[in-house]
Parts: sequence; C-alpha cells; structure tokens
Amino acid sequence: MLKRLLDLLIPSRCAACGARGEPCCARCAAVWGAAREVVRGPTAGLVRVFALARYRGVGRRLLIAYKERGRRDLAPSLGRALAEALAVLPVVEAAPTIPAAPSARPICLVPAPSRPSAARVRGGPHVERLAHAAVTTLAAHGIKATVAPALELAGAARDAVGLTREQRQANLAGRLKFREAGRPPPGAAIVVLDDVITTGATAAACTRALTAAGFTVSAVLTLLAAG
Repeated sequence: MLKRLLDLLIPSRCAACGARGEPCCARCAAVWGAAREVVRGPTAGLVRVFALARYRGVGRRLLIAYKERGRRDLAPSLGRALAEALAVLPVVEAAPTIPAAPSARPICLVPAPSRPSAARVRGGPHVERLAHAAVTTLAAHGIKATVAPALELAGAARDAVGLTREQRQANLAGRLKFREAGRPPPGAAIVVLDDVITTGATAAACTRALTAAGFTVSAVLTLLAAG
C-alpha cells in the first residue's frame, strides 16, 4: 500500500531516459540483446565470456545508475535480462529453456565479489543482488537456479577503475579467494556473474579460484563489455 501511494505521489522514472512509469522503460530495456561472446586475453582458453551489450549509451547509463547512484530499483529489470540470457546460454550443458523441462540441469550463479568498502557504499554486494533477481525470474519460469556467494575479495584490493590489465591482475593476485560457506551445490552448471567485463582479469581470477576449489565453470556472463 505504501509503495503504491509513493508511486502516485512520486512516479518512478527510467534511469536511462527519464520517462515516467518504470525504473527502466521498455524502450531502454531493449538494449539488452542476446548474449554475445567476448574474447579477452586473460580468459582466452580458460573460460568463455558472454555479454548482453557494449559499455556505452543506454546500457552504460543504466549500470551507472544502479551501481553508483543508488538506483537499486533497477535490480529486477537487470536481473530479468540476465535470466533470459542464462536460459539460452549455449555453454551451459543441458541448458534449460523458458518454459523449462523438468529434467533441465540447474544453474548456479556465482557473483563476482566487490571490495567490502565498495559494497558498503552500494548498500550491499550489487552483483549478488542481480544474481538473486535473476534467480527469481528463472524460478518463475520453472528453471532451477541458486546463488552461491563462493568468492570474496580482500579489503586491501584497490578500485579497479583505470587500471591496466597487468595492474588488475596484480591487484587480484592472492586477494580473490574461495569461500567455503558459499560452496555451490553439486551437479549445477556454474556461471560466474558480473556487471561488466573490461580486461578479463576479474573473470579469469574468479574462474581460477573456483577451479582450484574443484569446480568447473561453464561460462562467465556480464551485462556489459567495455572496449
């Protein structure tokens, strides 16, 4: 009731274009296309990476609004886009479709971790929030999916913005680790989830940490690809 009243008094606006009605209007939501493979040096031969759009224009505005400007109301919309991509991701063995077959292999989303200080500023781990939103959409279509926060990043890590590929790799070395408390369930197709891929250093570090813990990563999926 309170939300409906607030919506009447202060209508929501699209974070990308300002149109009234929804946090992300249908026109701007169309920026999220089919998942396309992205090749980066650190991930080549290690894991396949897919992104829904380029880091520019509408997609960039939506991500910055969600990640840096407090628009957490965008999580359901962004999560829905990720869920639709996951349902047809080619490298997820026995990938389910919408609607799902009862025997479809479940999906496990492992969010790329944020620095603890960054997560506090953003009201919690923002990629993990997207993962839960995606799982909610998948569950509504009968697709089994879980979120496993199996990775953590030490607080000593620097903000990766502006770092070169070599600097990003050095920044993550020894700081991105497996969390036993977030162990993925057995038998699931593991997909590392992130908001944007730049150099590929984070995607590679996440994959290696999970591999060292005995898991096979099926793919990395991001909203945007920079460069």
